[in-house]
Amino acid sequence: MKILVTGGAGYIGSITTAELIAAGHQAIVFDNLYQGHPAAVHPEAVFVQGDLADRNAIAQLFAEHNDIDGIMHFASYTLVGESMQKPLLYLRDNLVNAANLLEVAVEHGVRRFILSSTANLFDAPEKMPISENERIVPGSPYGESKFFVERLLHWFERIYGVKYACLRYFNAAGDTPGRGEDHDPETHIIPIVLQVALGQREAVTIFGDDYPTPDGTCIRDYVHVVDLAQAHILAMQAISEIGSRKYNLGNGNGYSIREVVETARMVTGHPIPTRIGPRRPGDPAILIASSETLRRELGWQPRYPDLESIIRSAWQWHEANPQGYQK
Repeated sequence: MKILVTGGAGYIGSITTAELIAAGHQAIVFDNLYQGHPAAVHPEAVFVQGDLADRNAIAQLFAEHNDIDGIMHFASYTLVGESMQKPLLYLRDNLVNAANLLEVAVEHGVRRFILSSTANLFDAPEKMPISENERIVPGSPYGESKFFVERLLHWFERIYGVKYACLRYFNAAGDTPGRGEDHDPETHIIPIVLQVALGQREAVTIFGDDYPTPDGTCIRDYVHVVDLAQAHILAMQAISEIGSRKYNLGNGNGYSIREVVETARMVTGHPIPTRIGPRRPGDPAILIASSETLRRELGWQPRYPDLESIIRSAWQWHEANPQGYQK
């Protein structure tokens, strides 16, 4: 297959591109480099720098590459906290950019689409782990914007026959030897913890230690980025036969913030000091996404099912690339 990967210079997109190529597929990367890195793009991928807000740029891309089989859509504004401060950047731009992409794709006969969605669709779930049947109450404008795109896909299927899969997950984590997590600013707990181990931060701030959990800190679901990439590939291969799907995606285990820190201490050999801060508004105590449906229908099995293997892979990349892609 020849797959268009939007956001393919970013963290999850670049590693998914590498997994696609390793599996024998072709990849075209379309990225505006807002949070992406040219060095992260696989050398065998075709790289096109452009913005999904520019419909003409998308049209030119499809005109030059008229044999695209499907789209994996990662390009998005993704920061929950920022979405509470700049809601239209998410509610407007994430939706309009996806609409531009879908409109041009349909015009060129491309009708397979995998959306990198989010388990932030479920703000305060009634059951844990969170299944696809849980009621959707987005926890932020970011989560709402992903729901908007899911609804857009619903109508593009009914009207144009687009087959799609929405993969809803929480915390992508871990790295590969060639590609890793390099954000500015960094907001994810595992790279922040590893920056302390590298001497780039003084301490890890734990936002609240009085939650109703065994150690008082929030429990979250962490899925290795390679496992996420494989889920995207499996979904792309299957949707033409099984039809459109929405999959919640987790590794089946939840880990507390203190467990993340303790595991990182063990992996890195660094003391990693912590300090306690106030709770952040809107942080639920426990969030774990179920991947039961994905496992049953597509045979997905994580290669990195435990926290130690996830953090160890991240540490290997961060230790070898302490300044990220800025060498």
